[in-house]
Amino acid sequence: MAQTSEQLDSRIRVVTPENIAFEYRLAGPFWRLPAYLLDLLIRLAIFGLLFFCSLFIFGSLGTFGVGILVLLLGWLVLAWFYGGLFETFWNGQTPGKRIMQLRVISRDGRPVSGLQAVLRNILRVVDALPAYVIAAEFVVPTYLIGLTSAACSSRYQRLGDLVCGTIVIIEERSRMRGVERLDEPEIDAVAALIPATWVPDRSLSNALSKYVDRRKFFGPARRAEIAGHVGSLLVKKLALPPETSYDALLCAAYQRSFHNELGDKTSTRDLQPSPSDRLPKAAQPTLISDSGHELVP
Repeated sequence: MAQTSEQLDSRIRVVTPENIAFEYRLAGPFWRLPAYLLDLLIRLAIFGLLFFCSLFIFGSLGTFGVGILVLLLGWLVLAWFYGGLFETFWNGQTPGKRIMQLRVISRDGRPVSGLQAVLRNILRVVDALPAYVIAAEFVVPTYLIGLTSAACSSRYQRLGDLVCGTIVIIEERSRMRGVERLDEPEIDAVAALIPATWVPDRSLSNALSKYVDRRKFFGPARRAEIAGHVGSLLVKKLALPPETSYDALLCAAYQRSFHNELGDKTSTRDLQPSPSDRLPKAAQPTLISDSGHELVP
């Protein structure tokens, strides 16, 4: 049932060994179409500039044959390597994708490699089939193969994505706010019990940030239920009293991670990215249990 809900919500998860799930929102064909059209306009503009430069330079020299060869090579480079080069050096983005807030990543959530970026763009030629020739001069791609492949894939992968092991995701906008300050006596009391040498690792810190950000929407009972899955493990690991509040423990661990890191000088009035935004923009951390159930809704 959870798998169906993920497909309907167009989201996938990558789970780390620390049992933290990073959530990505997939970009379907209609999300990707505007980015493709923007990149196409940019390529046409570059080719138009190349055309007029070639016409001026080679026309004045009387070597039109060389000019035509330069134009053909220029269009070949733009058609096959424009996307691959940008996605390699812009971390999975072309100008069109950056404007539309899309990004190409590997299927396992890692950044796309240069080989993946170039190959998936070369295979776009196959995804564009069948193509129709109009007036013996213009070739109009239909992208039926690519659309069919994306429609049959649970991750909206066209043929080039399937071969290269890549997906296209929608980046979430970062929220600008300060580090939360939790001025509650119970949290301070639990924080005093945590060993001074213990500091949460990065994955746990990001998950704690997500929990603290959302806990204000829950009542005490719901907080205890959500925090208990991880809090019970921390109580044992840190040798704390069994009656320790799991909600207060997670908040105290959050303070240990972020307020100590910032020298305890950060005010909620200081605008800066949320600690959870320290992840790649598309990743949304979520605590999950050993059985695979989400702990922070």
